[in-house]
Parts: sequence; C-alpha cells; structure tokens
Amino acid sequence: MADDSRDTRPHDATSAPASGAAQAGPSEPPKKIPRGVVLGPDGKPCRSCTSFASWAAQTKSTLKKSAPPPECPPDVEALGRSSWTLLHSIAAQYPENPSQAQQSDLAGFVGLFAKLYPCWTCAEDFQGYITKKKPVVGSRGEFGQWLCDAHNDVNRKLGKPEFDCKLWEERWRTGWKDGRCD
Repeated sequence: MADDSRDTRPHDATSAPASGAAQAGPSEPPKKIPRGVVLGPDGKPCRSCTSFASWAAQTKSTLKKSAPPPECPPDVEALGRSSWTLLHSIAAQYPENPSQAQQSDLAGFVGLFAKLYPCWTCAEDFQGYITKKKPVVGSRGEFGQWLCDAHNDVNRKLGKPEFDCKLWEERWRTGWKDGRCD
C-alpha cells in the first residue's frame, strides 16, 4: 500500500474500507488518512484498531512516548497484547478433561470474543480464522495448541516472529524451566 493511499485498511486486513470514510465533497480535495489509521463504520478513526503512533500522526500530536499513558484507551498493540494474555491464560487454566458443558462454554466464548472484539478489522479476521479452523476444545492441550496456532497466524500477517507452540504450556501455565518465573 502506498504511503499516500486513502485506503483505511491496515496492512493485513482483507475487508473493505468504511463506506464514505475518506471521501470529501465534490469541491474539496480528498482527506488524507495517515498510514496505519483505521476508520470505524462511522468514518472516524477507530482507537482500538489504530496504533498509537498512527493515532498521534492523525491528530498531529508529537509522539514522545512509544505508547499512550496507561489511563488512556488502549491502542491496537496494547489491546492485542492484553487479549492474547487473557486467551492464553484461559487456555492454561482450562481443564485437561473438560466436561461437555465446559467445552460448549469455551467454544461459545471464542465465538463471542471474535464477534465483540473492539478492533473491527481484527474481529473480522479472527471470525474468518475460526470459520476455517474451528476452535479445538477437547482438552487443555488441544485448545492451547489451537490458540497458539491462531496467534502465530496473526503474527505471520503482522510480520512478527512466530512462537514455538511446543513451549506454550511452559510460557503460559507452568513457567520457564530455568526458574525465572518462580
């Protein structure tokens, strides 16, 4: 995507931009949307879908920190980190032999999480992922592996390193073998 693009999608999104989002009236030039700013359905920048740096550029703020103060609404990076922490923590505490009700609850939670996620482009992407690869909720190990694979799918799209899924329980449940979490 070119830097001067008015396309409101983040680099990895597959959805169309919000209708009329970056369009101006016939007599005024189109409004330039900074790279990385994602517009919501209302045509305004979506705080949950946009990184703080892009948000700052959009509001012409001077960026002095790499993240907003903790009392500010989370940007897409903070929201993503917190969400993955929650999801992996749920996987780590999920029973090894869950009841049918627990399996149903977890599958329902994942589906609702994908629908209610604050960043609409991320939500649509995750909904697409769970349509192609249904959550596997038969055991802690199965769900932890499925979730790690889902997280790595997002990491690939964002150009981030992948996590070795053989280590998911050590990272999220038991702590590292070297004792640094003790």
